[in-house]
Amino acid sequence: MYNANIESDVLRAKHRLEWLIENKKSFELTQKKPKRSLSQNSYLHLILGWFAIEYGDTLDYVKQEIFKKLVNPEIFKTEFINKKTGEIRDDWRSTANLDTAEMKTAIDRFRNYASKEFGCYLPEPNEREYLEQIEMEMRNFQEWL
Repeated sequence: MYNANIESDVLRAKHRLEWLIENKKSFELTQKKPKRSLSQNSYLHLILGWFAIEYGDTLDYVKQEIFKKLVNPEIFKTEFINKKTGEIRDDWRSTANLDTAEMKTAIDRFRNYASKEFGCYLPEPNEREYLEQIEMEMRNFQEWL
């Protein structure tokens, strides 16, 4: 792994790439994106759970069908190609594969959707008291979520 902000890493990466090409080796280049914070994951879980309670459905349904497919398809929708049949099907990225910026965008869109379409206010990450209340409510509704 190389950091493009460090000149010595850039030189090492260039030398490595040149060596791979010269020696006709297979290689893969991937961009490393910043990982989401644990608090961002927890926050998402809380607002999805609260919406599920208000909407009257399961947390899994809300996350997959509303959060990913309805509100954020351009972030989550990908294609899966069956290697044997060649069939192309829709596939949906995991939230674990999002970087911080993608997750923030997805959450902001979901909060706006919940408010506009259902009149359901989803608190911001800094609204600690409200989030703690949601956490307690989710425990009470655990068997339905």
